[in-house]
Amino acid sequence: MRYITNVTPSGIKAMEDNTIFRISAKIKEIRKEKNITLQELADKAGVTKGLISQIENNRTVPSLLVLINIVSALDVDLNEFFQDFKSNNEAGPIVVRKKEEYENFEKEHAIGFHYKRIFASSIDSSTLDIVLLELAPDATRPMVETEAFEYKYIVSGNVKYIFPDRTIELEAGDSVFFDGRISHTPKNIGTIPAVMLIVYFFEGKET
Repeated sequence: MRYITNVTPSGIKAMEDNTIFRISAKIKEIRKEKNITLQELADKAGVTKGLISQIENNRTVPSLLVLINIVSALDVDLNEFFQDFKSNNEAGPIVVRKKEEYENFEKEHAIGFHYKRIFASSIDSSTLDIVLLELAPDATRPMVETEAFEYKYIVSGNVKYIFPDRTIELEAGDSVFFDGRISHTPKNIGTIPAVMLIVYFFEGKET
């Protein structure tokens, strides 16, 4: 296992600001390419299997130390791992994203869930992730937990949000805000795709 010491934490943190979710995708990609199971990677990195799964599926933002341990456990040179990532610092206080620039991505065991990332960035010590989700009428997935507060705005369609102790029905124009650490899942109860705007608020973690 190779540990690289000439990548400074501040340098990684700068890249982490706008690329943390691309980093998560790369961890998953390398792990699968090397045929390493979630449990094997977790054991080598000294973390839990559940944490690796949450990181890979954008349900938590790892601390710097955890991130370094995971990359090292993949037996990848730390500098090589980060060489394709650049801080996306844009001039001026206004950031524009055209719809063709939204990034498609997937999450775990979800059928009929079509995600597009609009924008993600670190603000102070927290991370903001703004996502558009199109939910097919027959979409299914298990109950999940996210290490973030979640805001959901129903752009179109009818959605039922399922929690352990209650179910909430929402239609276009409605919204819901909750602690993502509560198990939850949405279900499209209409006959056409439902569209939701989602904002995740990940709290800062100590390195």
